Amino acid sequence: MPDSNSEAAPPPPRGTDLEACLTRTARGDQEAFAQVYDRVSAPVLGLVRSVLRDPAQSEEVAQEVLVEVWRTAAKFRPEKGSAMAWVMTMAHRRSVDRVRSVQAATAREHKAALLERTPAYDEVAEQVETRLEQQRVRRCLGALTKVQREAVTLAYYRGLTYREVAQLLTLPLGTVKTRLRDGLIRLRDCLGVSV
Repeated sequence: MPDSNSEAAPPPPRGTDLEACLTRTARGDQEAFAQVYDRVSAPVLGLVRSVLRDPAQSEEVAQEVLVEVWRTAAKFRPEKGSAMAWVMTMAHRRSVDRVRSVQAATAREHKAALLERTPAYDEVAEQVETRLEQQRVRRCLGALTKVQREAVTLAYYRGLTYREVAQLLTLPLGTVKTRLRDGLIRLRDCLGVSV
């Protein structure tokens, strides 16, 4: 029968061992962190991979979680739960954050792509509006007298000055100005433009 003093005590439960390693990690013990890493890295990667489903991103997030464990080990409180639960909660939160970040980036890229393809204005509506306006102007020009229409057309469509219109039509400048003024007043009234 072996001596009771020479018998080794049974090893502590693994959860308690992990908690003790976390406590030592909080004090900067790298060897304790290596033990924490060995115990949690596979479950962390498994959880992260089940959320993200992208191996490269899963490895990146798992590494971020383990770095966070190293930096924040002092925040672990055994009375609030097990060390494994604390680490896995961190891993799950970080994974969900990554999913949300990727979804937001994808949505931003999609929206940007749509904005690039969408014209700044509705070309069809703009063309229809321009054509309707042109038809209204033609109709109103047609309602002018021949001499008013001729003066307005030369001054505003050909870009001639009042003096040039008068010379071209061999009329006094005052007569041309009167025809233009009267023609423009009739156009304004016909088009419904308020002054």
